[in-house]
Amino acid sequence: MKQLKYKFAVFCFCILVLPDMLRAQADSLSASYYFTRTMMYGVGLANVYDTYLSPQEYKGIDFRLSRENMRMSKKFDGNVSIQNFFLANIAYTHNQADNNNTISGLFNWNYGMHYNFRVTNNFKILLGGLGDFNGGFVYNLHNSNNPTSIRAYINLDVSGMLVWDLKIKNRPFTLRYQANAPFVGVFFSPNYGQSYYEILTLGNYSGVFKLTSFHKQLSIRQMLSVDIPIRYAKIRFTYLWDMQQSKVNNLQTHTYGHVFMVGAVKEFYRIKRKRQ
Repeated sequence: MKQLKYKFAVFCFCILVLPDMLRAQADSLSASYYFTRTMMYGVGLANVYDTYLSPQEYKGIDFRLSRENMRMSKKFDGNVSIQNFFLANIAYTHNQADNNNTISGLFNWNYGMHYNFRVTNNFKILLGGLGDFNGGFVYNLHNSNNPTSIRAYINLDVSGMLVWDLKIKNRPFTLRYQANAPFVGVFFSPNYGQSYYEILTLGNYSGVFKLTSFHKQLSIRQMLSVDIPIRYAKIRFTYLWDMQQSKVNNLQTHTYGHVFMVGAVKEFYRIKRKRQ
């Protein structure tokens, strides 16, 4: 009889306690080792302006490539996510008179963290900061003197994200909106009328590195995306509005991009093996 009571007590313990323990372990695994990887390709419209090269705007076609890794961390009880985002573009543009063209490119890398505020079970708000590293160029095909303008700047961005998980006909969809804006940074720009020969060959670096904030680099990058399940995969469709502009050393630049992108979302669980 005592043995029967003991078995019954063990059975009750398993029914009442074990599911919560397993759920806690699963949540911990999900928070620590679950991550997504997304590769996207896109095409859209570009608007390029650089008074170092020309007083005219140049408009044309913009090609983009992006790669994103996102994962949850153990920080603050598993409420902090880490984002690693790479974006590159190449644009071919022409002026309004259609007698000159430019080729431009920019490489952007963001790395940072967001704190996840879970408003409901299927909606959350993410707020955080990102390191923002940029390098690129604008090449004017008809300029003989100073045909190239170099783009190089580093920022600390403020970043926010809205994530909404929903179901349509029992199929899971994810809507996401993200906006990044530089808060403070360092911007490379030649002085007005200064050639790159003076900077790179003669070593005249005076005043070419400027501390920037909103008043000198009013920029924002916004992405609106939807993840759609297709059989055993997820496809992400994204609209990217990229506005990068500056006013440094009496020179003005901007690069505007309206781009539609598409790519595949891959989901992984990392399993760490114990060291022997």
